[in-house]
Amino acid sequence: MIFYRIYQIFIMLPILLTATIIAALLTSVGSILFGGRWWGYWPAHIWARLFCIMSFVRVTVTGRENISKGTSYVFVANHQGAYDIFSIYGYLNHNFKWMMKKGLESIPLVGYSCRKAGHIYVDNRTPAAIRHTMQDAERQLAGGMSVVVFPEGARTLDGKVHAFRRGAYTLAVEFGLPVVPITIDGAFKVMPRTAILPRPGHIKLTIHRPIEAPADGHDLKSLIEESREQIISALPEKS
Repeated sequence: MIFYRIYQIFIMLPILLTATIIAALLTSVGSILFGGRWWGYWPAHIWARLFCIMSFVRVTVTGRENISKGTSYVFVANHQGAYDIFSIYGYLNHNFKWMMKKGLESIPLVGYSCRKAGHIYVDNRTPAAIRHTMQDAERQLAGGMSVVVFPEGARTLDGKVHAFRRGAYTLAVEFGLPVVPITIDGAFKVMPRTAILPRPGHIKLTIHRPIEAPADGHDLKSLIEESREQIISALPEKS
């Protein structure tokens, strides 16, 4: 473990920091010049895979046959740790935009590149801000683009799946998009919320079958519960 920590500090972290800067710059410049549909996804897709490879984190995916390229989905996933982002970005293999907290926009360079790439910052401070978020989402979801949301809102502290918030599901109903649950298993062991550095490990992504959102929105609670139950069903223990 000592040699692994030495590797992390002196080899892995400098390379990944450099890769993060390069990916952010490529995303920003490419999105400004050519648009964020391609440049907002592929540099980060490669960057995320590099994170997993250099951390000795293996990612396997099942259920890709449940989704189709060119179709818009609202992907909802449990949030076990920091490597949720790298595993989904690197291995889902479906172009999408993140829905993320407004506060993440303040991260130097990365926050700016995410804005230029077209990722959706959620601002719910005022009704006008909420409307702006929905308009931004509608613009980004046009033409087959999808969105990925962690409906728990934050990484779990105990490894369990906690209550889901309504935001992602309201979006699915508003735009008539199917909800696709994704189970993330193993990311909590790799790097939980309290850890500073990751451990080698295996992350399993399970892509479940799409759930059609109710047209009138009256059955939103059932949609939330069904997607949460599907996510929990692919975990080794009920959470």
